[in-house]
Amino acid sequence: MDKIIQFLAKNPTFYFATVEGDKPRVRPFGFFMKYNDKIYFGMGKHKASYRQVVANPNVEICTASAQGQWIRIKGTAVFDESEETMAKAFEVLPRLKQTYNAESGLTLANFYLKDGEAEIADMQGNFEKIRF
Repeated sequence: MDKIIQFLAKNPTFYFATVEGDKPRVRPFGFFMKYNDKIYFGMGKHKASYRQVVANPNVEICTASAQGQWIRIKGTAVFDESEETMAKAFEVLPRLKQTYNAESGLTLANFYLKDGEAEIADMQGNFEKIRF
């Protein structure tokens, strides 16, 4: 799992794919954290992406490096609304508090991936599969 975390840390904008009905939806994301031996992500509960994941928790994440490597991560999103997880998210990325707070009324939804699988590959044909 550390290899996945390192790849995301070096390539902090990644693309998060969901399904709406029978159509794919992809958008840039940037927040992730390793917590309790899991990879967590977060999104606002007010967003369409949240509603899409609630309806269909099968998601995929992808990003690429400037050196021509890419990672594709898939799994089933499991929401974690514990206070401890929320506190950790705000510790990892304090600026989240600027958006998700009592004044704004917006709530962050944290989730981890169950039955996760990552594929790291490059243009030379190197390929590695990591289950987590």
